[in-house]
Amino acid sequence: MEIKKWHNEKMIRMAVKSLESNFFDAAFFPDRQTLMDKVLSYVKPKMKIGFGGSLTVRDLGIVERLKNKDVVLLDHWKPGLSKEEISEIRFQQLTCDLFLSSANAITEKGEIINVDGFGNRTNSTTYGPKKVIIIAGYNKIVPDMNAGIERIKNVAAPMNAKRLNLSLPCAETGHCHDCRSEARICRIISIMQRKPGGTDISVYLINEELGL
Repeated sequence: MEIKKWHNEKMIRMAVKSLESNFFDAAFFPDRQTLMDKVLSYVKPKMKIGFGGSLTVRDLGIVERLKNKDVVLLDHWKPGLSKEEISEIRFQQLTCDLFLSSANAITEKGEIINVDGFGNRTNSTTYGPKKVIIIAGYNKIVPDMNAGIERIKNVAAPMNAKRLNLSLPCAETGHCHDCRSEARICRIISIMQRKPGGTDISVYLINEELGL
């Protein structure tokens, strides 16, 4: 519906202004192609490019586009990798040239919230890579930090647990139980209230529902 699209865009533009006031480079993109062109403009030959296990980035087709470039892809979701190989790729992501990720939630006040199980994404989005790009759809925007954490615990985490076929209470009930399971995926909470001092971060928002 056009009215919903209008409302989503207003919400996105509010978040962009707040992100800018918190020293992030931020922008609204009207469509996938424009966003894709902007992301690919940062790509140079021989670059090491890491991914934060993001469904959003994959839904946009960025990973597939990069496979045709003269770059090194640090993708720990590549099929057939051993635990040791996955761990090594996650380690290399910490110092890559370009790290692409999404966020679990972005507040209207311009704060970026992520919850991680291993810490590779929370670490790589805050310090280490030369350039970080965070991409999110309107569905990730929430009023404040409390709403963001609530969204993560009772929307994103249960769906991710179900997607990964993990034996977790949230994958059964659809909401958080603050479990003590060894398979728990909510172990680390990262909240960027301002852009980290030593990291070049761009936040790109699009008027689409992307990721979980």
